[in-house]
Amino acid sequence: MDKKDLFDQITEVTRNTEDLLNKLHETQSAMVEIMEENAELQIENQHLRERLKQATAAENEGTKNTKYGLSKSLQNLEKLYASGYHVCNEFYGKHRQDEEECAFCLTVIYGDR
Repeated sequence: MDKKDLFDQITEVTRNTEDLLNKLHETQSAMVEIMEENAELQIENQHLRERLKQATAAENEGTKNTKYGLSKSLQNLEKLYASGYHVCNEFYGKHRQDEEECAFCLTVIYGDR
């Protein structure tokens, strides 16, 4: 091996090393960008999860059942029934005679829960 071949090989190895170093720097820069974006997205996801929890908690409170597990609409039907009117599909709005019990009305108010 003569000196020129040796010098050419060293030059080629140096060039290859510089190319690899440049690629490594590019990869490192891309990795830093990805990690920064990932951190931002994690923070954004956390904020969105907190907002979702707040929204679902507010929604659950709004639809929360009240007295004896009855919603407000069922409580209104219960009041109508207590005042002597049918609330069932069969006889809705008709007056109950002598405070008679109606199984259909009771099913509408208290059933299927």
